[in-house]
Amino acid sequence: MQILRIEHVQLAMPSGGEAKARTFFVELLGMREVSKPQALANRGGCWFEAGAVHLHLGVEENFLPARKAHPAFVVSDLTRLRQRLEVNGYNCQDDVAIQGFKRCFVADPFGNRIELMQAL
Repeated sequence: MQILRIEHVQLAMPSGGEAKARTFFVELLGMREVSKPQALANRGGCWFEAGAVHLHLGVEENFLPARKAHPAFVVSDLTRLRQRLEVNGYNCQDDVAIQGFKRCFVADPFGNRIELMQAL
């Protein structure tokens, strides 16, 4: 037995945050929304993908943002994405370099930490 891949990453969000999630993940990050299975649709939240990357946002009662745990997305143009985020009010924070990548962190509309990376 071996683990083959990550199928998706799930982040939590507060109830009623779907419109903010769509603005951030679709309009700013360039993901596309995909339909949730009918059996899960009544739970709220939304699902997004970009290529092989699958991100689910689920509604959590007593929501608290993930400030340390985070997904890391490899992007093609970090400078341009960062500018788009900052123009729209999202503060991007540099962090220490790691070999082969430039990177920064941004909080989604709910305060969840998101790492953005570009290969050098």
